[in-house]
Amino acid sequence: MIGVALLVFREVLEAALIISIVTAATRGVPRREWFVFGGVALGIAGAFLVALSADFIASLAGGGGQDLFNAGVLLIAVLMIGWHVTWMSSHSREMAQQMKAVGGSVQQGQRSLTVLLSVVALAVLREGSEVVLFLYGMAVGGVGTASLVGGILLGVGSGGVLGFILYRGLLRVPLKYFFSVTNIMLMVLAAGLASTAAGYLVQSDLLPAWGTPLWDTSRLLSDESFIGKSLGVLAGYKARPEGIQVLVYLGILGTMLIGARITRRHA
Repeated sequence: MIGVALLVFREVLEAALIISIVTAATRGVPRREWFVFGGVALGIAGAFLVALSADFIASLAGGGGQDLFNAGVLLIAVLMIGWHVTWMSSHSREMAQQMKAVGGSVQQGQRSLTVLLSVVALAVLREGSEVVLFLYGMAVGGVGTASLVGGILLGVGSGGVLGFILYRGLLRVPLKYFFSVTNIMLMVLAAGLASTAAGYLVQSDLLPAWGTPLWDTSRLLSDESFIGKSLGVLAGYKARPEGIQVLVYLGILGTMLIGARITRRHA
């Protein structure tokens, strides 16, 4: 059961942290809960469809279909986050003023809500499909029903609790700094997702590695450890990054920072 719980925990933690940042970034927007729950439901449904089609997806592109699928999901999420960051850079002051004036009913935020919360569905889709596939393999390997159910409940519960703790912590940020803080977190999150997507494309021989790896800090902090996994989601940490991943990370982060600054000046 512990093995199942750890596996589920790692995947749920990644999705939970992303959902927490996205939900906090849409603070004060009416009916956002419906979008969050809808995104989670769509992601779970999509995860089961992906799991059922795993053999077909894996057979595409000469056996690299799963890597391409993962990279595609991540890159779509990066584009959506980038759009939201740009939009928020020009409307954050207006939204903060409205939140003070009308007690949190921010109509302006609805323009960005659907696009950004689609990231919730993508996060659950990617992590959920991996969980379903792993658990299926464990079940075939002889893991009992009690161990599977107990491990799933423990893993989902612990991952969800940590995501909620992050969300509550973000809500304590003073309002005048809130949108700047969440924007920066979203930029770093998008850079990490793009870097991970680049790693999948390297595995499919669609991008050069440009150094494998540039450094190795796995002895100090492994990617599979709790802290390493959390930093991997929140800041794009990689213990053994390839050169192209570092370049993509810095490129995406720099582009978003420059774009946000230009947008803020025009606003």
